Amino acid sequence: MPIDRQDALDYHSTGRPGKIAVVPTKPALTQRDLSLAYSPGVAEPCRDIAANPEDVFRYTARGNLVAVVSNGTAVLGLGNIGALASKPVMEGKGVLFKRFADIDVFDLEIDATDPDDVIRFCEMLEPTVGGINLEDIKAPECFYIEEELKRRLDIPVFHDDQHGTAVISGAALLNALEITRRRIREVRVVFSGAGASAIATAEHYVALGVRRENILMCDSKGVIRKDRSGSQLDPYKARFAHDTPHRTLADALHGTDIFVGLSVAGAVTGEMIAPMAEQPIVFALANPDPEITPEEVHKVRPDAITATGRSDYANQINNVLGFPFIFRGALDVRARTINNEMKLAATHALAELAKQDVPEAVERAYGEDRFRFGRDYLIPKPFDPRIMLWVAPAVARVAMETGVARQEIDLERYPKELETRLGRGREVMRDIMDRARRDPRRIVYPEGEHERVIRAARQVVDADIAHPILLGRPERIQRRAAELGISLERMEVVDIAADEDRLTRYAERLYRRRQRKGVTEAEARERVRQPVTFACMMVSEGDADGVVAGADMYYPETIRPALETIGTHPDVNHVAGLYMMVLENELVFFADTTVNIDPDAETLAEIALLAARFVRRLGVQPRLAMLSFSNFGSARHPLSDKVRRATELVKTMDPDLEVDGEMQADTAVVSALRQRAYPFSTLQGSANVFIFPDLNSANIAYKLLSRMGGAEAIGPILLGMAHPVHVLERGSEAAAITNLTAIAVVDAQERKTGRRKNTEEDKRSQKTGGRRQNNRS
Repeated sequence: MPIDRQDALDYHSTGRPGKIAVVPTKPALTQRDLSLAYSPGVAEPCRDIAANPEDVFRYTARGNLVAVVSNGTAVLGLGNIGALASKPVMEGKGVLFKRFADIDVFDLEIDATDPDDVIRFCEMLEPTVGGINLEDIKAPECFYIEEELKRRLDIPVFHDDQHGTAVISGAALLNALEITRRRIREVRVVFSGAGASAIATAEHYVALGVRRENILMCDSKGVIRKDRSGSQLDPYKARFAHDTPHRTLADALHGTDIFVGLSVAGAVTGEMIAPMAEQPIVFALANPDPEITPEEVHKVRPDAITATGRSDYANQINNVLGFPFIFRGALDVRARTINNEMKLAATHALAELAKQDVPEAVERAYGEDRFRFGRDYLIPKPFDPRIMLWVAPAVARVAMETGVARQEIDLERYPKELETRLGRGREVMRDIMDRARRDPRRIVYPEGEHERVIRAARQVVDADIAHPILLGRPERIQRRAAELGISLERMEVVDIAADEDRLTRYAERLYRRRQRKGVTEAEARERVRQPVTFACMMVSEGDADGVVAGADMYYPETIRPALETIGTHPDVNHVAGLYMMVLENELVFFADTTVNIDPDAETLAEIALLAARFVRRLGVQPRLAMLSFSNFGSARHPLSDKVRRATELVKTMDPDLEVDGEMQADTAVVSALRQRAYPFSTLQGSANVFIFPDLNSANIAYKLLSRMGGAEAIGPILLGMAHPVHVLERGSEAAAITNLTAIAVVDAQERKTGRRKNTEEDKRSQKTGGRRQNNRS
């Protein structure tokens, strides 16, 4: 996309200048905090580290800290602009490390053109950081610097300008070869450019399987040949010098399979591309403008596969796909180096990830309807959150296998730990999905023909959290799945119109249930043909365990048939909607956010009990705050009186529940304020379940916290139904559908456990001649 010069300057200068800052990770609010952070408390970890150096990873940030080091001699396309002018780039590198892999960075621009000075500086840094990312250092000095540092230091050193392009383009190469059905040992490759990136990329291709003798490399003087004079052939270029009749880039391209450009814009013309082999692979990676544009390539070779370094073309070879996640894996096993095997593992992980279904959030970020593995989608997009979950474990595994890891990690648990770095919401849902995976249930989707539902169903099957049942016309579902490149394996497809046995049975049951509420036999037969009603009847009749619906319907269109067919749980009179609000370091619950517009005290009490019951099922101890504009009678009004009365009812119906009110929101959140002003309050600590006095306040609050407060809203979760029915927000993406499916499965599991427990209690009661107490709260 075009970037205006003034926009770029404003971005860097507005507010606090620059792009990064140091943020404390421990409290520093009191004198005691300061005494722990610095003197005298800081002496204790110092003593431990002096006695055991490995404790530095326990007591300091070293294990998650990378130094980005540059001398500014080869900055982007700007050349040798010096250390000072390179600082915005290095800060930007720090932003990418943090944004994509949660790695902290010190950017260090050093005024040193002598390679040995750079080496000595980095040697002195070793006690401070867990790894060093060399950046924008010109060739051939960069080769010597990296080689020496890898030999001398006991931490990972990685020159991204060399290896980043190699790793990412290597993944694109593997997939392009697969698409064009070529064998890597047989292909011929021509490079335009012989700098750090080109030589490292060529070496990486050799490691992937390309034969060295099948690579020709060209610099500004033409093809690198063995008959060049010594002054024109340094040891690094000499690795790719061959006895060949070809002298120019145009000669070398004739009949070749692959072109890799790491040189300058306009270095290649259409006439030079035209005589390449069938289905040529053209990676024109010069920045900001490629050696030849994809349009120019396709004009002469429509059968070509192309890639560039630019985001406005398909197949962007972007280094951000590599370095953050390679370092993430290396740091987490405390690797002593980043070896070739680890780089190859990153390449293969990226190549494999590109073949998986792409999340809708990624497509939306790029304004695309669909990404699908093929000629225009060889590698993942940078904003795909799964990259860290694929690349970092692959790198960490190989580091352990090759003996460069200081510590072993559990590779089964590691992806789950990485998910927490992507946000607390993923951690919460991971725990719920783990529970769902233990006993998957049958979940029916009325909108089975919808693209987002089909994609979610595939995710559900792949995650082993449920057995999806898609309602719809089989031919449409199959056609849509084929268009999406999604397999329907392990999914059940039910054609409502063709299922006469169930239509008849469901109509009879629905008529029997609703005949005294205005429903005729004919209306019952008509209603069960509606997908939502049919789905709910499946659950009601035991043919499924839960319903997830509403991807393309308004809320009342889903909840009304559910109430008519399934109804509320025997213990309750109302249903309610709840959202899980995931903050950076906290999980809270809001109710009722979707159903009851102006509940009376009795209904509000029931909402509170439903919310508490759900939170307990998640394994969380609920602490309820009944919210109002009043604090414990400070403002007498019918609205605050309602909340106070509801609080009394809740305490009566569930004496063991930690609940208090009525109270204002800040009183609920700030326990110190509540203890000081209202020491009689029975609520301990900060509340984690917030019961709002009406739908207005609850709906406004969750949306404000989500949009302005950065919270992730998971839901809505429908409480109080006789069987699991969960209604999506209209337009929900596949990921949200998958999340609600996991919640529905856990809901179904808990209900079965509860029924089993009640049955056992009944049997015990019968033996003793007594009756089981009916807890209807």
